[in-house]
Amino acid sequence: MITISEMASDKIREMLEQEESPDLFLRVGVKEGGCSGFSYGMGFDDEEKEGDQALESSGIKVVVDSDSIKYLNGLVIDFKESAMGGGFTIENPNASATCGCGSSFRTATDAGKPAAAGEC
Repeated sequence: MITISEMASDKIREMLEQEESPDLFLRVGVKEGGCSGFSYGMGFDDEEKEGDQALESSGIKVVVDSDSIKYLNGLVIDFKESAMGGGFTIENPNASATCGCGSSFRTATDAGKPAAAGEC
């Protein structure tokens, strides 16, 4: 299960409306890399692939590929405003370690493939 906060869902809906494509959904995934071993991917897509898992959170369709789902169960996506603008934040209960920028992680059982030093 993935949870999207009210603030994040409002922002995602706003972004979806700007795209003016009714078939778009939020795709969330994980790939090897980042300074901790895995990095998050999040964006809009309009094509589901074989093995994808679809769910709904805060009225938003979210699709996750079969390789990523094991790393994302319990994930919370939020949106925070700051003096420098705003951005999405991710809380992942599966992460045993994260990098300083919060965009990569590793789990207790899988370290992934960290990028070279300085490539967060």
